[in-house]
Amino acid sequence: MLTSILLLVGITMMYSTPLVFGALGGVISERSGVINIGIEGMMTMGALTAASVSYYTGNPWLGFLAAGAAGAAIALLHAIASITFNADQTISGIAINLLGPGFALFFCRLLFDNAAMTPPVKTLPKLFGENAFHGTPAESLNVDVTVLLALIATVVIWFVLYKTKWGLRIRSVGEYPAAADTLGINVTRTRYFCVLMSGVMAGFGGASMTLAIISQFNQTAISGQGFIALAAVIFGKWTPYGAYGACMLFGLAQALTVVLGGSDSSVTLPSQILAMLPYVLTIIVLVLFVGRSVAPKADGVPYEKGER
Repeated sequence: MLTSILLLVGITMMYSTPLVFGALGGVISERSGVINIGIEGMMTMGALTAASVSYYTGNPWLGFLAAGAAGAAIALLHAIASITFNADQTISGIAINLLGPGFALFFCRLLFDNAAMTPPVKTLPKLFGENAFHGTPAESLNVDVTVLLALIATVVIWFVLYKTKWGLRIRSVGEYPAAADTLGINVTRTRYFCVLMSGVMAGFGGASMTLAIISQFNQTAISGQGFIALAAVIFGKWTPYGAYGACMLFGLAQALTVVLGGSDSSVTLPSQILAMLPYVLTIIVLVLFVGRSVAPKADGVPYEKGER
């Protein structure tokens, strides 16, 4: 019984980590007033970049950092469209979600002899080192180091947003950009920075998948994780700690899919039903909470200097 519980906890933390990074990216962007539903595409590019760099350099940490840069690069497209040209932010995000997987597959075939997936790559280390707690129930708690990085990122982003002047500026730009502009805050620059940071976090989320969970990139590596992360942003009421808790809930749903689908499980359910669990939970959460969560007032509203 204890072994099963610890296994469930370990898998929950493992599968929630990519969601946490993606959701934190969504929080940063939307707190500044820019809707980012392109998290899925940014995570996909990050996932491919991480696997490719790790494969060719043999250094997964370089792959992890490169994934953040790749996420920022594709986030720049979203920033230019939605901030500079005042394009509809939802449409821009949808375009990113279409471009991301397309670019990823193109570069994957280019780099790996026309293959649709990368070879297995060197992954990031475990939190307590390889083979720690081996043969004990606690072995399941020797999770990937990305679990700790996601927790640290959550605390840092919460502190910056709510305990620093820079965070106050970000939140003011997302609530009352005209008033912030009057006080001398550069709305455009602030929003650009936040969207790019959103891409960095989403890229880290993609890297957490390919450098920790599945150890390679394929076309289904992300498969809806970005959309679940977006739901976590709403469920968490656009706060870092709320998003983190929501990601843990969605991670638990994915963990149940793995545990109940295992050969040792006493519960017999069709694999298709188990695979649906995380997405069904996402829909239920959105139906129940989307009307009760209040987004930043200027979220999704383009700003032009001089407007009131």
